[in-house]
Amino acid sequence: MSGGYEVVPNHLSSTSSWHKKREPLHKPPAHISDKDVVDPNLSTKFASPSFGTQRNSVAKETEISCSFSENKAFHKTKDFNMNGLAKEVSGMAISEEEASKDAARFGNLFERLVDDLTGDDLANPEIKQAALRFKEVLSYNVPHGKRNRGLSVISSFRYLASSSQLTDANLEKAMVLGWCVELLQSYFLIADDMMDQSKTRRGSPCWYLKVKGHDAINDSFYVEAAIYKLLKKHISSEPYYVNILELFHETNYQTIVGQALDLMTSETCEGDNNLDRYTQERYDAIVKWKTAFYSFYLPVALAMYMVGNLDKDSHENAKTILLEMGHFFQVQDDFMDCYGDPAVIGKIGTDIEENKCSWLVVQALKRVSAEQRKLLKDNYGVDQAEKVSEVKRLYRDLNLQDVFYAYEEESYEKLMETIDTRSGGLPKDMFITYAKRIFKRKK
Repeated sequence: MSGGYEVVPNHLSSTSSWHKKREPLHKPPAHISDKDVVDPNLSTKFASPSFGTQRNSVAKETEISCSFSENKAFHKTKDFNMNGLAKEVSGMAISEEEASKDAARFGNLFERLVDDLTGDDLANPEIKQAALRFKEVLSYNVPHGKRNRGLSVISSFRYLASSSQLTDANLEKAMVLGWCVELLQSYFLIADDMMDQSKTRRGSPCWYLKVKGHDAINDSFYVEAAIYKLLKKHISSEPYYVNILELFHETNYQTIVGQALDLMTSETCEGDNNLDRYTQERYDAIVKWKTAFYSFYLPVALAMYMVGNLDKDSHENAKTILLEMGHFFQVQDDFMDCYGDPAVIGKIGTDIEENKCSWLVVQALKRVSAEQRKLLKDNYGVDQAEKVSEVKRLYRDLNLQDVFYAYEEESYEKLMETIDTRSGGLPKDMFITYAKRIFKRKK
């Protein structure tokens, strides 16, 4: 044992007995501070890290050396089981150098994928004008975010793949899938900004404002269609193609359902703001369906399918952990919408003006007096600076910043417990690393 983590000895020769009897790889302390090292086997400084802001690790990179007699062929789906996850594990430890190279290569791949999407159309005189527009749509909307979701596909693949699966060709396929996730995100954001009448996105005017018209609706359709065009070109020959197609369709549906819940909860009826809609149950549903599935479960599930993991229990365990992580992430996002610096988070918060079912308003309603509830009813959801200020003053009176900080600590500890109990045969270090990157993030 080293630093509370198990280093698997070289002499193990049976995957089955090891998976049945081994102790958890990680036993988290009651509280892990922002300065704690996640794992001595991991370096967590990423050039463009997934799920949050860049964090430096003082961990030493210690190679895990494992030897197993049983190696699984790539994507042997029929006999895949949890023992198959204990294959050659030479790729488990993701070094800083690997992550930095992956991030750079991922960024460089984008222009090539744009050419894949638009090249033939640009050569066709009939549709060249549309192709030029769509090329601009892609360049303006897709590559300028933190790329958290896309990079998470790559890092998850590195965590889950055997050494025989960690080929250059497979890494590139993981990167293509990463950009497909980024396309999905961009398609959602183009549409969401129009529906919410947002002003800025990633520090620039929202696309619908730049093009000054409802043509942006069609542009969002194009970005969605681009996902399936790339999948057909780069993934259709792979045995996991159908699984990934179905996953993208299902995730798209889930997010649309979440958006519908969000929009319906934010509606007012002839100016009457019914605060009874802002319940914890409704908030939890919106977060789960609108954010957590596509932002957290999708990238990891894609990597699981790539390595041949079709095990339902394994996917359910991953989903349980990642949906909880997504909830934690969205609460942070709601907090930053009110208290974050627009220069840092890349957008101007508008949850109060837009009548959103935000974590802050849900918490406020649990604590208000009758007089404070009336103040909230009169001012929440009105796009006037003085009314927004009244709501923020009420939040201060209710000490919601302190409520959030307490939530952040408690929820992080609970998330670590969930990781410890629900990881199953999946690498706990993968989930812990992702959780560390969003803990106390500022953007």
